Amino acid sequence: MTRNEFAALHRAGDPLVLFNIWDAGSAVAVARAGAKAVATGSHSLAGAQGYDDGEHIPFSRLTETARQIADAVDLPVTIDLETGYATNLADLAHNADALAHAGVIGCNLEDRLIRAGGLRAIDEQAERIAVVSGEGLFVNARTDIFLGPLMEGKDPNHVELVYAAVERANAYRSAGAGSFFIPGLGDPDLIAQVCDKVALPVNVMRLPGMVGNHELAALGVSRISYGGAPWRDAMASVEAAARESLR
Repeated sequence: MTRNEFAALHRAGDPLVLFNIWDAGSAVAVARAGAKAVATGSHSLAGAQGYDDGEHIPFSRLTETARQIADAVDLPVTIDLETGYATNLADLAHNADALAHAGVIGCNLEDRLIRAGGLRAIDEQAERIAVVSGEGLFVNARTDIFLGPLMEGKDPNHVELVYAAVERANAYRSAGAGSFFIPGLGDPDLIAQVCDKVALPVNVMRLPGMVGNHELAALGVSRISYGGAPWRDAMASVEAAARESLR
């Protein structure tokens, strides 16, 4: 599948649903369920190999896992690249190229400062998106405008944050992003506003208590991600079964 064909799977009203996976085995299971594409989550992929989230897994391990997934399924594969595993643009380009050669069609690229906290300047993040897109990957440009407050226990559902997100989306689109990811935002009316104001396909992450996928589609969402929830649920199931066996 080409990048343009993958982009065409992102349709407002008929969203691409990504039940996030973490290795080749989970990718095969999701493919058998009828998925149109498979996507990793950084937390689940790292956790499955004994690492913490936040670019603690070596990039070589990430690339090898991506290659195993791409070899295991006949579906487009998109990888959570977090902030790129690189501080400079040359290393970022090298990493994007490595994923492309591993058989990956796209990636998430987020705008948070992974060690310092906060968000990158818009123009700096746009430049990074342009580099990754230039290596042939479909970039799902993630903004942490909403996720940051949510992780701090604050309510991210504020219209002022929507305006700030739209500003970033416009810059990211100009830089070559293929879609715009807004994890942390859960209010239906605000999600609809983002979908209406942003020219890119909008990706939301499922959250507890969020409206269903059909309702999200009606809001104009083009892509729905499940994040680390599938991995956490799978590990909880394994632990529960093991406890029952070991009684």
